[in-house]
Amino acid sequence: MGKQRFRPGQIAEDSGQYEIVGPRGGETGEERTVTDGEPFPPTPKAGQGYILVDRTRH
Repeated sequence: MGKQRFRPGQIAEDSGQYEIVGPRGGETGEERTVTDGEPFPPTPKAGQGYILVDRTRH
């Protein structure tokens, strides 16, 4: 099973670095920092989403 994918506007369950991925999961090389409880920001192109690549350690 692949990594969980999040859509813009969904609420983040974990703080960390999230990579923007294409509609079929292709990597873009772009990352965003998202904080637990905050919504994911809009993506540059329609159909893109986010996957967690580095969870913040507390």
